Amino acid sequence: MKTFKTILLAAALATPGVIAAGTASAQVNGVAVADPEAAIANSRAFTTAVTQIQTTYKAQLDQANTRRNAIQAELQPLVTAAQTAARAPGATEASLRPQLSAIQAKEQAGNNELQRLTAPAQRARAYAAEQVQRQLATAVQNVVKAKNVSLLVSPQATLFTQPAADITPAITAELDRLVPSVSTAVPANWQPGQGAGAPAAAAPAAAAPAASNRKAPSGR
Repeated sequence: MKTFKTILLAAALATPGVIAAGTASAQVNGVAVADPEAAIANSRAFTTAVTQIQTTYKAQLDQANTRRNAIQAELQPLVTAAQTAARAPGATEASLRPQLSAIQAKEQAGNNELQRLTAPAQRARAYAAEQVQRQLATAVQNVVKAKNVSLLVSPQATLFTQPAADITPAITAELDRLVPSVSTAVPANWQPGQGAGAPAAAAPAAAAPAASNRKAPSGR
Protein backbone atom coordinates (compact mmCIF):
# COMPACT_ATOMS: atom_id res chain seq x y z
CA MET A 1 0.00 0.00 0.00
CA LYS A 2 1.36 3.37 -0.98
CA THR A 3 0.62 4.85 2.44
CA PHE A 4 3.14 2.64 4.24
CA LYS A 5 5.75 2.97 1.51
CA THR A 6 5.42 6.75 1.68
CA ILE A 7 6.07 6.66 5.42
CA LEU A 8 9.10 4.44 4.90
CA LEU A 9 10.44 6.95 2.38
CA ALA A 10 9.78 9.87 4.73
CA ALA A 11 11.48 8.08 7.61
CA ALA A 12 14.54 7.31 5.53
CA LEU A 13 14.85 10.83 4.19
CA ALA A 14 14.79 12.09 7.77
CA THR A 15 17.90 10.00 8.47
CA PRO A 16 21.09 11.32 6.80
CA GLY A 17 22.61 9.02 4.21
CA VAL A 18 19.54 6.83 3.76
CA ILE A 19 17.56 6.54 0.52
CA ALA A 20 14.33 4.51 0.42
CA ALA A 21 12.37 2.74 -2.29
CA GLY A 22 14.88 3.41 -5.05
CA THR A 23 17.07 1.25 -7.24
CA ALA A 24 20.02 -0.18 -5.35
CA SER A 25 23.36 -1.73 -6.20
CA ALA A 26 24.27 -4.93 -4.41
CA GLN A 27 27.80 -3.57 -3.94
CA VAL A 28 26.68 -0.70 -1.70
CA ASN A 29 27.79 -1.25 1.89
CA GLY A 30 25.03 -1.02 4.47
CA VAL A 31 22.21 -1.82 2.03
CA ALA A 32 19.03 -3.13 3.64
CA VAL A 33 15.52 -4.08 2.62
CA ALA A 34 12.33 -3.39 4.54
CA ASP A 35 8.65 -4.07 3.95
CA PRO A 36 6.72 -1.55 6.06
CA GLU A 37 3.38 -3.22 5.45
CA ALA A 38 4.69 -6.53 6.78
CA ALA A 39 6.34 -4.78 9.73
CA ILE A 40 2.98 -3.36 10.80
CA ALA A 41 0.99 -6.50 10.01
CA ASN A 42 3.37 -8.66 12.07
CA SER A 43 3.56 -6.32 15.04
CA ARG A 44 2.31 -7.72 18.32
CA ALA A 45 -0.13 -4.86 18.85
CA PHE A 46 -1.77 -5.33 15.46
CA THR A 47 -1.96 -9.13 15.54
CA THR A 48 -3.47 -8.98 19.03
CA ALA A 49 -5.96 -6.40 17.80
CA VAL A 50 -6.95 -8.63 14.87
CA THR A 51 -7.67 -11.49 17.28
CA GLN A 52 -9.80 -9.17 19.42
CA ILE A 53 -11.66 -7.91 16.36
CA GLN A 54 -12.40 -11.43 15.18
CA THR A 55 -13.95 -12.11 18.58
CA THR A 56 -15.83 -8.83 18.89
CA TYR A 57 -17.32 -9.02 15.40
CA LYS A 58 -17.64 -12.79 15.18
CA ALA A 59 -21.39 -12.71 14.50
CA GLN A 60 -21.03 -10.27 11.59
CA LEU A 61 -18.01 -12.09 10.15
CA ASP A 62 -19.74 -15.47 10.38
CA GLN A 63 -22.79 -14.00 8.68
CA ALA A 64 -20.56 -12.58 5.96
CA ASN A 65 -18.91 -15.96 5.38
CA THR A 66 -22.30 -17.63 5.15
CA ARG A 67 -23.53 -15.05 2.65
CA ARG A 68 -20.28 -15.29 0.66
CA ASN A 69 -20.79 -19.02 0.21
CA ALA A 70 -24.43 -18.48 -0.71
CA ILE A 71 -23.57 -15.81 -3.27
CA GLN A 72 -20.96 -18.06 -4.86
CA ALA A 73 -23.54 -20.84 -5.04
CA GLU A 74 -26.02 -18.44 -6.67
CA LEU A 75 -23.46 -17.23 -9.19
CA GLN A 76 -22.16 -20.63 -10.27
CA PRO A 77 -25.22 -21.67 -12.33
CA LEU A 78 -25.19 -18.29 -14.08
CA VAL A 79 -21.50 -18.66 -14.90
CA THR A 80 -22.01 -22.21 -16.13
CA ALA A 81 -24.90 -21.11 -18.33
CA ALA A 82 -22.83 -18.28 -19.79
CA GLN A 83 -19.96 -20.65 -20.50
CA THR A 84 -22.33 -23.02 -22.28
CA ALA A 85 -23.83 -20.16 -24.28
CA ALA A 86 -20.36 -18.94 -25.28
CA ARG A 87 -19.56 -22.34 -26.77
CA ALA A 88 -22.76 -22.48 -28.78
CA PRO A 89 -22.49 -21.95 -32.56
CA GLY A 90 -22.99 -18.34 -33.54
CA ALA A 91 -22.37 -16.94 -30.05
CA THR A 92 -21.35 -13.31 -30.12
CA GLU A 93 -20.49 -10.65 -27.60
CA ALA A 94 -23.88 -9.07 -28.18
CA SER A 95 -25.75 -12.33 -27.58
CA LEU A 96 -23.81 -13.00 -24.37
CA ARG A 97 -24.05 -9.46 -23.04
CA PRO A 98 -27.35 -9.91 -21.12
CA GLN A 99 -26.01 -12.96 -19.26
CA LEU A 100 -22.68 -11.32 -18.51
CA SER A 101 -24.41 -8.17 -17.30
CA ALA A 102 -26.64 -10.20 -15.00
CA ILE A 103 -23.60 -11.97 -13.51
CA GLN A 104 -21.74 -8.71 -12.99
CA ALA A 105 -24.76 -7.05 -11.39
CA LYS A 106 -25.35 -9.96 -9.02
CA GLU A 107 -21.67 -10.12 -8.11
CA GLN A 108 -21.52 -6.38 -7.44
CA ALA A 109 -24.65 -6.56 -5.30
CA GLY A 110 -23.11 -9.43 -3.34
CA ASN A 111 -19.88 -7.53 -2.80
CA ASN A 112 -21.80 -4.49 -1.61
CA GLU A 113 -23.75 -6.61 0.85
CA LEU A 114 -20.62 -8.25 2.23
CA GLN A 115 -18.84 -4.93 2.52
CA ARG A 116 -21.71 -3.68 4.67
CA LEU A 117 -21.49 -6.76 6.88
CA THR A 118 -17.72 -6.56 7.33
CA ALA A 119 -17.45 -2.76 7.50
CA PRO A 120 -17.35 -2.55 11.34
CA ALA A 121 -14.55 -5.13 11.54
CA GLN A 122 -12.60 -3.53 8.68
CA ARG A 123 -12.96 -0.13 10.29
CA ALA A 124 -11.59 -1.51 13.56
CA ARG A 125 -8.66 -3.09 11.67
CA ALA A 126 -7.87 0.21 9.99
CA TYR A 127 -8.01 2.01 13.34
CA ALA A 128 -5.65 -0.52 14.92
CA ALA A 129 -3.26 -0.36 11.95
CA GLU A 130 -3.15 3.42 12.02
CA GLN A 131 -2.18 3.46 15.69
CA VAL A 132 0.84 1.28 14.91
CA GLN A 133 1.58 3.21 11.72
CA ARG A 134 1.99 6.46 13.62
CA GLN A 135 5.24 5.09 15.05
CA LEU A 136 6.53 3.55 11.80
CA ALA A 137 8.73 6.49 10.85
CA THR A 138 10.35 6.52 14.29
CA ALA A 139 10.85 2.76 14.24
CA VAL A 140 12.53 2.91 10.82
CA GLN A 141 14.81 5.74 11.91
CA ASN A 142 15.81 3.88 15.09
CA VAL A 143 16.59 0.65 13.23
CA VAL A 144 18.58 2.16 10.37
CA LYS A 145 20.62 4.14 12.88
CA ALA A 146 21.28 1.11 15.08
CA LYS A 147 22.27 -1.05 12.10
CA ASN A 148 24.27 1.67 10.28
CA VAL A 149 22.11 1.31 7.19
CA SER A 150 23.22 3.60 4.39
CA LEU A 151 20.73 2.50 1.72
CA LEU A 152 17.20 1.28 2.45
CA VAL A 153 15.03 -0.14 -0.34
CA SER A 154 11.65 -1.78 -0.63
CA PRO A 155 11.39 -5.47 -1.66
CA GLN A 156 9.90 -4.38 -4.99
CA ALA A 157 13.11 -2.48 -5.79
CA THR A 158 15.33 -5.57 -5.60
CA LEU A 159 15.88 -8.59 -7.82
CA PHE A 160 17.72 -10.58 -5.16
CA THR A 161 18.22 -10.03 -1.45
CA GLN A 162 20.21 -11.94 1.13
CA PRO A 163 17.96 -12.79 4.11
CA ALA A 164 20.37 -10.96 6.41
CA ALA A 165 19.68 -7.72 4.53
CA ASP A 166 15.99 -7.75 5.47
CA ILE A 167 15.48 -5.50 8.48
CA THR A 168 11.68 -5.85 8.48
CA PRO A 169 11.73 -8.07 11.60
CA ALA A 170 13.89 -5.49 13.38
CA ILE A 171 11.39 -2.76 12.50
CA THR A 172 8.58 -4.97 13.79
CA ALA A 173 10.48 -5.50 17.03
CA GLU A 174 10.96 -1.75 17.38
CA LEU A 175 7.25 -1.20 16.74
CA ASP A 176 6.53 -3.72 19.49
CA ARG A 177 8.63 -1.63 21.83
CA LEU A 178 7.10 1.69 20.77
CA VAL A 179 3.50 0.47 20.54
CA PRO A 180 2.88 -2.31 23.08
CA SER A 181 -0.87 -2.32 22.45
CA VAL A 182 -3.62 -0.52 20.54
CA SER A 183 -7.32 0.01 21.02
CA THR A 184 -9.94 -1.63 18.82
CA ALA A 185 -12.75 0.59 20.11
CA VAL A 186 -13.14 3.00 17.22
CA PRO A 187 -14.28 6.51 18.24
CA ALA A 188 -17.58 7.42 16.61
CA ASN A 189 -16.12 10.41 14.76
CA TRP A 190 -12.83 8.76 13.73
CA GLN A 191 -11.77 8.90 10.09
CA PRO A 192 -8.63 7.19 8.70
CA GLY A 193 -5.66 9.52 8.70
CA GLN A 194 -7.04 12.17 11.01
CA GLY A 195 -5.01 11.27 14.08
CA ALA A 196 -1.54 12.55 14.95
CA GLY A 197 -1.03 13.97 11.51
CA ALA A 198 -0.74 10.50 10.03
CA PRO A 199 -1.84 9.89 6.45
CA ALA A 200 -4.77 7.60 5.81
CA ALA A 201 -4.03 3.97 6.58
CA ALA A 202 -5.57 0.86 5.19
CA ALA A 203 -5.37 -2.18 7.42
CA PRO A 204 -2.87 -4.82 6.28
CA ALA A 205 -4.19 -8.14 5.10
CA ALA A 206 -7.59 -6.81 4.12
CA ALA A 207 -10.41 -9.22 3.46
CA ALA A 208 -10.60 -10.93 0.08
CA PRO A 209 -13.22 -9.85 -2.49
CA ALA A 210 -16.63 -10.84 -1.32
CA ALA A 211 -18.22 -12.63 -4.20
CA SER A 212 -17.03 -15.34 -6.53
CA ASN A 213 -13.89 -14.71 -8.56
CA ARG A 214 -14.99 -17.05 -11.33
CA LYS A 215 -15.29 -15.21 -14.64
CA ALA A 216 -17.72 -15.92 -17.40
CA PRO A 217 -16.06 -16.16 -20.80
CA SER A 218 -16.15 -13.30 -23.24
CA GLY A 219 -18.07 -13.65 -26.44
CA ARG A 220 -16.35 -14.60 -29.62
